[in-house]
Amino acid sequence: MTALETPLLDQVSTPADLRRLKESDLSQLAAELRAELVDAVSQTGGHLGAGLGVVELTVALHYVFDTPNDRLIWDVGHQAYPHKILTGRRDRIRTLRQEHGLSGFTRRSESEYDPFGAAHSSTSISAGLGMAAARDLSGGRNNVIAVIGDGAMSAGMAYDAMNNAGALDARLIVILNDNDMSIAPPTGAMSAYLARLASGRTYLGLRDVGKKLTAYLGKRMDRAITRAVEHARGYVTGGTLFEELGFYHIGPIDGHNLEHLIPVLKNVRDNADGPVLIHVVTKKGKGYAPAEEASDKYHGVNKFDVVTGAQAKAPANAPAYTRIFAESLVREAREDDRIVAVTAAMPSGTGLDLFGEAFPQRIFDVGIAEQHAVTFAAGMAAEGLKPFCAIYSTFLQRAYDQVVHDVAIQKLPVRFPIDRAGFVGADGPTHCGAFDVAYLAPLPDFVVMAAADEAELRHMVRTAAAYDEGPIAFRYPRGNGVGVEMPERGSILEIGKARVMREGSKVALLSLGTRLRDCLLAAEELGAAGLSATVVDARFAKPLDEDLIRRLARAHEVLVTVEEGSIGGFGSHVLHFLAAQGLLENGLKVRTLTLPDAFTEHAKPEKMYADAGLDCAGIMRTVFAALGREIRAARA
Repeated sequence: MTALETPLLDQVSTPADLRRLKESDLSQLAAELRAELVDAVSQTGGHLGAGLGVVELTVALHYVFDTPNDRLIWDVGHQAYPHKILTGRRDRIRTLRQEHGLSGFTRRSESEYDPFGAAHSSTSISAGLGMAAARDLSGGRNNVIAVIGDGAMSAGMAYDAMNNAGALDARLIVILNDNDMSIAPPTGAMSAYLARLASGRTYLGLRDVGKKLTAYLGKRMDRAITRAVEHARGYVTGGTLFEELGFYHIGPIDGHNLEHLIPVLKNVRDNADGPVLIHVVTKKGKGYAPAEEASDKYHGVNKFDVVTGAQAKAPANAPAYTRIFAESLVREAREDDRIVAVTAAMPSGTGLDLFGEAFPQRIFDVGIAEQHAVTFAAGMAAEGLKPFCAIYSTFLQRAYDQVVHDVAIQKLPVRFPIDRAGFVGADGPTHCGAFDVAYLAPLPDFVVMAAADEAELRHMVRTAAAYDEGPIAFRYPRGNGVGVEMPERGSILEIGKARVMREGSKVALLSLGTRLRDCLLAAEELGAAGLSATVVDARFAKPLDEDLIRRLARAHEVLVTVEEGSIGGFGSHVLHFLAAQGLLENGLKVRTLTLPDAFTEHAKPEKMYADAGLDCAGIMRTVFAALGREIRAARA
């Protein structure tokens, strides 16, 4: 390309524009797309490595298939940034994960090219199969393509979907994006040849031989012939595992070689009449040296310098809650060799990589399989170990049946460290930790705690380690603590006991979690306005400190509960107790501050809490509104 030529990417606003290019131009387009991706994410932060790994695959899929009429579903969505650039969103790509900007994941409301919203893994095949079934019922002929990574394929849901697709013999294309291995050039060339051969009309026709003979030979002989054909091909191309699930398997092929990819995709588009799996091998972080060399392949990054790859660092103040949890757990594990740690493919995200360094034989990464993680931990607890099953709040939702049936009913002492409680900022509604208190606290004999600061988190780790009477959970947010003085080791908290931080007489602020600091600030402002305020750190959503709540209700005119969770959580339990005790009948004014009853869009967490009325100013507004008075404190 000369200096006077228009970049190809500037000629592509939609996939229809892409399909007008010559096939020989696609490699140049991919190079320009990769450069645009790096530049954009350097300004916004986000999930870079996965997108870099699928640049050629994204170009090939939109070139071969008639999107959006053909449905293209990206599992998780971490890798969808190149897709967004090619589907009419390039002018907004530098708003990724910013307030009022593009989502970091696929989203139906954002574009017709996003037929299914994502963010949690392993859903694409199920969604794609549902779309294929709907298409067949309506007599349509469009293609449905689900792109899923090798990590996401570790989840049982993916295999449930593949088994169902095979049983239905649905016309569905699954792209297995395998970025955990590499192909040497000779293998890649041979693999590409075999993939073209296997995806051609002749081999695809062989797959139907058994079916066509059914009328003459019966179903038993049909099954024998079909399996014989597939196993014979398996000796040449591999893939019998997927074929046992009913899929025609093609590959592996080099996912960065457009000359290999495009013929195979065209063959499958034109000839396949059942479920097909194309095994594509890519390199995470491909084409950007700092990402290729990083141990996590730049999975998630802050803003960074494009030339050096150096990421912008957060201000060095208080340590992150995740690290405090990990260090505290390591400290407890040195004292008790029954402590073990379980993670569902998130060792670094949960801080358990530190635990693994200290105790490599006592950490278990089960893959993207939260349901299995919980029941696996339950089995350990049944045998006398002390499992800490560390799962993000939003991901623990995927294992709720196991929490109820395999842990709570059996009253097994599984410990649940719940990271990312409350708003998470740029990751938006799919990762917001809103519901864990509401879904755990109703369970009988389940202890639920929330840390107000990093010192409290350390206490809760030790408390959980010492608690053997049943399941116990403790939640804490993403980000850094508030800089409190830290004990060397946590203390064991008395179960169900809150702590009074400040005594007053008119207003009681009952806080669960890290809104405690805003409650203390609000109490100062209320005092300046002539309203004496008590502030309590509840510590426990279950069991409640009933004696203290009873005292607060009798001694104050206004009682406000404050939490970083949804309606139905801590405040609801407090209201239930007050009603049952008849404490709402003497003029007590109760207000519950929670996260909004909505899926809140991404923004900076401090802005999200302010908009939700969970900051100092919002707490004060609630108090004055309960009293029917105007706010008089200028600082609010």
